[in-house]
Amino acid sequence: MPSFSYAVADVFTRRPLEGNQVAVFTDAREIPEHRLQQLAKELALSETVFVYPPEADGHARIRIFTPATELPFAGHPVLGTAFVLGAPMQLPEIRLETGKGTVPITLERGEEGRLELGRMTQPIPAIEDYPQADELLAVLGVEARAPVELYDNGVRHVLVLLGSPEEVAALAPDIPAVKRLPGDAVNCFAGSGASWKTRMFGPTLGMDEDPATGSAAGPIACHLARNGLIAWCDEIELTQGVEIGRPSTLLARADGTAESIDRVEVGGGAVVVARGEFRIPS
Repeated sequence: MPSFSYAVADVFTRRPLEGNQVAVFTDAREIPEHRLQQLAKELALSETVFVYPPEADGHARIRIFTPATELPFAGHPVLGTAFVLGAPMQLPEIRLETGKGTVPITLERGEEGRLELGRMTQPIPAIEDYPQADELLAVLGVEARAPVELYDNGVRHVLVLLGSPEEVAALAPDIPAVKRLPGDAVNCFAGSGASWKTRMFGPTLGMDEDPATGSAAGPIACHLARNGLIAWCDEIELTQGVEIGRPSTLLARADGTAESIDRVEVGGGAVVVARGEFRIPS
């Protein structure tokens, strides 16, 4: 019976058992196609990654699955995989091929050579108005400080800027009602200067609330810059996951203008907390 090894990393944290979990199958070549979604559902983490040899200009190619579907790109799985693969490779940068192109991740090490921080250059998001903004705000029971828009970088994130971090913390959305609305995930956030609080609700993706959403952090920086709440090139720190007992810290910045976004970067830490294997018939 074949065995398939994996590692579990906690991402967007430097503390075990915090942040957002990802399972990384470091060699998925022999895993049958029909087992991929089953394994992601079995592990029941927000995302599971399967690693393959590169096909283009990367060090490896990855496929990303939530318990419900495959995604072309997601932030914490990319960063977590970079930590899992990059620790023994001793590279200053690792390039991962995703369904949205090759994503470079720069890796910063401490004095003992241990990985401490990764920064990924994300796909530039497509932006559009969100046609059901009034309905969404009614479901959330809030008012938005800026236009509600949808940012698509492989995940379709609806961004809702609220008045205060306390308002974000108090949210208790009707999850079935959120699931009926367009978009993959709803992100509500508030703050000022370099400090922001965010929560992500993604029932369509198989997660009522996500502890840390790297694919949303970059668009949030874009949204804030486009609405004049931060300057382009400013790095912000996002706090997420506190309400579900998985506190996370994400760094994000966007370069460009309101008319043309040039670069989106998201960073954070990660720690490998477990290793195991599945033994299942092919």
